[in-house]
Amino acid sequence: MSLEELMWVEKYRPKELREVVNQQDVIERIRPLIEKPTEMPHLLFAGPPGTGKTTVALILAKTLLGPVWRDYTLELNASDERGIKIVRERIKTFAGYVDRSVNIPFRLIILDEADEMTHDAQTALRRIMEESSKHTRFILICNYSSQIIEPLQSRCAIFRFRRLEKEEVLQHLSEICKKEGVEFEEGSLELLYEITEGDLRHTINLLQSAVTGGVITKESVKKQAGTMGIENVRKMVDYAIKGKFNEARKILVELLNINGVSETEIIKMTSEVLMRDDRVDHGKAAEIIAEYDYRLAMGAHPEIQLTALLSEIEDFLK
Repeated sequence: MSLEELMWVEKYRPKELREVVNQQDVIERIRPLIEKPTEMPHLLFAGPPGTGKTTVALILAKTLLGPVWRDYTLELNASDERGIKIVRERIKTFAGYVDRSVNIPFRLIILDEADEMTHDAQTALRRIMEESSKHTRFILICNYSSQIIEPLQSRCAIFRFRRLEKEEVLQHLSEICKKEGVEFEEGSLELLYEITEGDLRHTINLLQSAVTGGVITKESVKKQAGTMGIENVRKMVDYAIKGKFNEARKILVELLNINGVSETEIIKMTSEVLMRDDRVDHGKAAEIIAEYDYRLAMGAHPEIQLTALLSEIEDFLK
């Protein structure tokens, strides 16, 4: 079986704009761009995770470039390849190549999680966007447009994706369950939404992993959610508060290197856990969390920075 057949998140990824789950404002603004592709500017898709940003970018690539879209589209995850080296080598080389033998409007570069790129990398990217604009278009995808430098923002048409409402997500999950022949316990889908906070990609992955014997229960959802992050982060923070640094760091390393949870997601969940803990000075915690979030955004080593954060959490006690 192919990956698309095995993974529900790929199997049920929208293939056309009309299938995208309730981002109507964005879709209506994008349709005219498809009708006049040569006039399409660089694009910046901003919004919470799992709201359809990457999906819409891929639909655009397939629609505008046709059967050869894979050959003329460069997809990069900027959180993994965020330094100036990747910009100068892979991006500049791809953007600078002109092939007039194929009838396509332009080559396309999709940069996912562009807000994770370093400031120097973004500055270098701005120059490349200027030099290659005649034959290359960029789609920058980010969670926080504020972390994209102003010169890049000014060169893009900005589309803001909104967090999906509960009813929209529940309806989509119900349709997937029906197609897969899976039953679900009352309240289990609502629990999925609460855990993932409307991140549809995360929700579908958790939905699939929570199926036990053809049924999804609240218990199976809770069990799977625990392995995917928040419960482990809560345990990690508790160890750190109690001064059990080695135990806390062990969980951190497992989250990063075994479970594959991104540093951005870990710091987000850590902040959420701290702000709900009555033992903690919330003002001090918010200040330090913001500092480490900034360090990560600037390209500092994730494991080293998050380990340093754990060493400070004990001082957050009131």
